[in-house]
Amino acid sequence: DSIAAVSVGTVAGADLLDLCYEEDSRAAVDFNVVMTGSGKFVELQGTAEGVPFDRARLNRLIDTALVGLEVLFEKQKEAVEGLL
Repeated sequence: DSIAAVSVGTVAGADLLDLCYEEDSRAAVDFNVVMTGSGKFVELQGTAEGVPFDRARLNRLIDTALVGLEVLFEKQKEAVEGLL
């Protein structure tokens, strides 16, 4: 099974995927998601950098992470197929 990881966070009220250093340093919420290609979570790690966040924010961050993870899984699949 494949595995991929992304970071997501909330910066100035917006949920962002794959934060750069500048965004990460300003994030109100910083969250990492590691998942297998079959949809199982390996790691969920999140931190409120000031004000606590609610379940709705958590769900949005996971949904945002899933978008990025799907892209990574597709790229992994393409890379492996290119080797065959």
